[in-house]
Amino acid sequence: MKQIIKDGLIIENAWQHWTESGAAVSDIIGGRSQVILPLQFLEEHAHQLANAALCTGVLLLPDEAPERLLPYLGKLSLIAIHFPSFADGRGYSSGQLLRTRHGFAGELRAVGDILRDQLYFLSRCGFNAFELREDQDLQAALAAFSDYAWQPNSRLYQEAGGRAE
Repeated sequence: MKQIIKDGLIIENAWQHWTESGAAVSDIIGGRSQVILPLQFLEEHAHQLANAALCTGVLLLPDEAPERLLPYLGKLSLIAIHFPSFADGRGYSSGQLLRTRHGFAGELRAVGDILRDQLYFLSRCGFNAFELREDQDLQAALAAFSDYAWQPNSRLYQEAGGRAE
């Protein structure tokens, strides 16, 4: 079983990504308890999934607006945001919006091409879980959270239309 980083610890990943196209809801429910579904599948089968004894997560792609998740936020245990490349920063904004504006309190997981140096900043955007590539060393990645001793000084930030101190 693959391991992930969650809440500062390396743990076993209990979730499975559902990637089969053309699947029926009954295909997903059989034998699985924690499944990460594509957003489009969730939208198409939400009424069937609502009655299933299934812990549902969803995978949000970079070009999918986080607002599409609003009707389901209260029922989702996990939102995984895909980073197709370390240079694609759209997932930072999606994570931040889900945590702060939309109040998502479940597991917010960064998935994909995520570099060790990005973990600290992803956590500052609200991500609390990280599913890294198979070739990455989780112990080394975990140490990334100790790389930065500084904390932003809010007094140095300039408010819109105001003056910086």
